[in-house]
Amino acid sequence: MRALLVVNPAATTTSARTRDVLIHALASEMKLEAVTTEYRGHARDLGRQAAESKDIDLVVALGGDGTVNEVVNGLLHAGPAPEHLPGLAVVPGGSTNVFARALGLPNDAVESTGALLDALREGSERTVGLGLASGTPGTEDEAVPGRWFTFNAGLGFDAGVVGRVEQQRERGRKSTHALYVRQALRQFFGEAHRRHGTITVERPDAEPVTDLVLSIVSNTSPWTFLGNHPMYASPKASFDKGLDVLGLSRMTTPAMARYGTQLLTSSPERGPHGKHAVSLHDLDRFTLHSKVPLPLQMDGDHLGLRTSVTFTGVRRALRVIV
Repeated sequence: MRALLVVNPAATTTSARTRDVLIHALASEMKLEAVTTEYRGHARDLGRQAAESKDIDLVVALGGDGTVNEVVNGLLHAGPAPEHLPGLAVVPGGSTNVFARALGLPNDAVESTGALLDALREGSERTVGLGLASGTPGTEDEAVPGRWFTFNAGLGFDAGVVGRVEQQRERGRKSTHALYVRQALRQFFGEAHRRHGTITVERPDAEPVTDLVLSIVSNTSPWTFLGNHPMYASPKASFDKGLDVLGLSRMTTPAMARYGTQLLTSSPERGPHGKHAVSLHDLDRFTLHSKVPLPLQMDGDHLGLRTSVTFTGVRRALRVIV
């Protein structure tokens, strides 16, 4: 087997020594080329090169969710073709590693490498669905190119939190769960539209859902982790189905206290619920419109402001080694 290992040297939970050990372990089982990323978007470029190559059987992403997202977008630059494209394997090296953990992989890079080698020997793999977000035709965002996401996307509040965290990281702050909590509180108290939402969900053959303050799109569950604690915004979301949406139409302090507590105590059986919560399950296509530009995030990557985004749930889009 010929494999390309994409290494993010800035991965927060792996040292240079650990990465060297992992590279040697993988190289003992396959013909491995290891490339260290040098700029934002480099992992995407490497994924695209692997997709266009006739020689690469597998791409291994060693890094966090951002690295995985770039590799996936490179692999699928011409669209999904699981039978013909290289498979994907993930060795988690970020602070949260939602995609890897949602696949059931260990959150430790060394243990995950061992699990990967076992899976390769046993031929264990699955084909997962992904989300695709693109600019909506007929709107000012229609020229925005499509982008794939593996586990979640958000328009509004949660994307604002991601943007704040990225600003802090650019200033040298380490990505920690405490940092996310602090920035979530600051985003909440600075949220201009928390009493009167600006987001509408439109889907074929259904009445629009209007005046949402928050919208979280999930491709799997759990949606994220707080430390080792999983949180289920949309408990029924699955890599084997379409996309799920959690929307909130109220973000007053009492409402956020209630829904925040529900999220912290959520389970695979029940997520946030109540008269101001909207849950939509297994959607193949829908659009989020906003009356004002709002921040957009995908897989924890802040992508700027948008007023309209069309989402598509694409089943069986990518072959993953697990």
